[in-house]
Amino acid sequence: MSMQSDNAGKAALSICEALLLALGDRGVLSASEIAGLLDDAAASHESASETETAAHRDVAVLIRSMIPGEPRGGGGQDAGGA
Repeated sequence: MSMQSDNAGKAALSICEALLLALGDRGVLSASEIAGLLDDAAASHESASETETAAHRDVAVLIRSMIPGEPRGGGGQDAGGA
């Protein structure tokens, strides 16, 4: 992965995490709805059948690390209990 692509991915993750936290803080989404969104996103990578299965697995671990109560993996940031 190129440095530019890696940085774009980190920026996208930070923006999405901030949006989820804001939606949770404002009561637009409940903590369980946010956890469900993250679970769905991780599941889509876990079931990917492309040749880059290791990359999809790593993405799924990172997303799951953002779900409160999920085992930590890959050093993702906490979703702040949102």
